[in-house]
Amino acid sequence: MIIESRAPVRIDFAGAWTDVKYFAHPFGGATTNAAINRYVTGRTVSGERSSEDGEVSEGIAVTYETDIPAGSGLGTSSALNVVWLSLASGKNPQNVDDRARIAEQAYEVETVLGILGGKQDQYAAAFGGFHLFEFEESGVKAYPINIAPTHIAELEKHITLCYTGQARLSSNLHENVWGGFRAGKRDVVESLFTLRDSAYRAKETLESGNFDQFGALLDLQHQCAKRLDSSLSNDLVEGLFDLVRPHIRGGKCCGAGGGGCMMFLSDSIEAQQRTEAALRAHNIRVIDFQFALDGLSVSRRG
Repeated sequence: MIIESRAPVRIDFAGAWTDVKYFAHPFGGATTNAAINRYVTGRTVSGERSSEDGEVSEGIAVTYETDIPAGSGLGTSSALNVVWLSLASGKNPQNVDDRARIAEQAYEVETVLGILGGKQDQYAAAFGGFHLFEFEESGVKAYPINIAPTHIAELEKHITLCYTGQARLSSNLHENVWGGFRAGKRDVVESLFTLRDSAYRAKETLESGNFDQFGALLDLQHQCAKRLDSSLSNDLVEGLFDLVRPHIRGGKCCGAGGGGCMMFLSDSIEAQQRTEAALRAHNIRVIDFQFALDGLSVSRRG
């Protein structure tokens, strides 16, 4: 019996950090993100196997694969947990309830392991596509974003996704940010509310297809992140912004920030190409992608 599973990683446009329970439970969090066609894949093979001495035994071989670097900020580890749980069940999700259930289970696994983080990565991997997710103590609500195919194609041609070469340690960042939040630091509290509210503006912009202000919205995410904690940016990140600033409308770090992947939005195909060329000239890995409307999928045979 062979069971195969795959789940996409995501890029987040707005609302990062507000999906964490410390903010989401008392105030309600919101994020807007989209899955991309970079996947975590898993495979289990079960059945009889022969050893070198001819003995036959029952066993299960499990393998995982992804071409996304660790610490990318694209939600790879959460996508891996979604894949792992789906391999254990062997069932393809049939509806949104199934997808929400496995996303929640993946989050619970991370909580048991002592991983401090939010829920948007698990839900993005399970659901795929473009979504606004709302996070409250009572649960998570998923709102599909009605974005036209022509606007999806436009975004793909105008966004540059790159890996800085510097993985970020999400757990350390969370300790810094939530320490400031618990202490009632004004910059931290105000920035979290701004981030949450910007998720709704991102949804409106994606649905309207008017991307004139979308770059500024991405820049707002970066400015808010720096107000959350100075460790959410560094000389490398700021240097990349300076490198591509003449060719972009705006940009941000993906996920928690502090390194990993960054995304930049240009106002034309030519400007995007100049952005990409500038990054490659400085040996920064550019990640080609398309948006993925499919989420978690599981198949079995044999």
